[in-house]
Amino acid sequence: MASLNLPKHTYITTQQTWQRCLAELRSVKQFAIDLESNGLHAYSEEICLIQISTRKHDYIIDPQGEFELDDLGAIIENPAIEKVLHASEYDIILMQREQGWTLNNLFDTMWGARVLGHEKIGLANMLDAFYGFRLDKKYQRHNWCQRPLERDQLEYAQADTHFLLRLRDDMEVQLREAGRWAETLEIFEEQSSVKLPDTSFSADSFWQINGAYDLAPRNRAILRELTILRDEEAYYRNRPHFKILGNKTLLQLAARAPRHLSQLYDIKGMNSRQVQRYGRKVLQAIATGRTAPIPQPPNRPKRPRDEVLTRYEALHHWRKEKAIERGVASDVVVTRTMLWDLAELAPENSAELTMLGKARHELYADEIIATLKSVG
Repeated sequence: MASLNLPKHTYITTQQTWQRCLAELRSVKQFAIDLESNGLHAYSEEICLIQISTRKHDYIIDPQGEFELDDLGAIIENPAIEKVLHASEYDIILMQREQGWTLNNLFDTMWGARVLGHEKIGLANMLDAFYGFRLDKKYQRHNWCQRPLERDQLEYAQADTHFLLRLRDDMEVQLREAGRWAETLEIFEEQSSVKLPDTSFSADSFWQINGAYDLAPRNRAILRELTILRDEEAYYRNRPHFKILGNKTLLQLAARAPRHLSQLYDIKGMNSRQVQRYGRKVLQAIATGRTAPIPQPPNRPKRPRDEVLTRYEALHHWRKEKAIERGVASDVVVTRTMLWDLAELAPENSAELTMLGKARHELYADEIIATLKSVG
């Protein structure tokens, strides 16, 4: 990290330093931002650190400090100020879920890289490709809610935003030269409208475990009870599910349905510590599952009509060929969701392709209509 020669940053833990940061943010046209969470270390993740870089200074904001974050929300939502992020989806979801902020005016350097046809689109890859900078990744899985933070941890966090404004400027030049600027702005707008995923626990979430459908009906009931137990323990201990018992361990427990503690040692993932901590509760969950009602599989999504499938396959082939022609991933052309919408709506002329946006309408409208007409 020292080889990057990062300038001094401001670590914000007090109201006074926070107000100075806010004053600068309100005065700029754009700033870079990144969030760190404890998603790999807690039952319910939270924002643990916020890194912000302007063209003058780097700030590292501690949400555990002696101030409220509310004033940052108005800046995040201000459409007159551009927010520069790399791989923004996760951060946008955190902002919405934890703070209720809706980000407006996004520049996502990862999506800029995708539009330009880069294959390796991680921030470290981008900084290496553009500037020859090498970022250390050793804190990628760190629990950022732990305190105190060491100097090298703060420098690692600082590097996540320090270079983004420079990268943003250089990408804009390349995108304009490639004639992709208007298209990229449309993509940025789409990416800022992320739908919040439902992360609440459901007892029937066991169906999502790979192999659940292969179990016998009675063993599925056991798996359901084990899934409930795992969630209870994860909540009580404030740990993510996988740090209590992994999916493969749950599946093997359900399939074998052991009756004695000694049999748990034969289950992969059930070491002596796990058996000591959870063993009796696991056996009780298995016993409950032996007499519990058999869970019924969830309803399968309704199969699209044949004519919709035909149109979708034609559009899917067109998108693949267009992506190869451009040297980009297929979803840079149009998203999979948009393909299904087009297949369902079956527009007959370009005027009906309002969902594309102006830039991609100009690029693809005629080809899409021709593709749809080719299959009737």
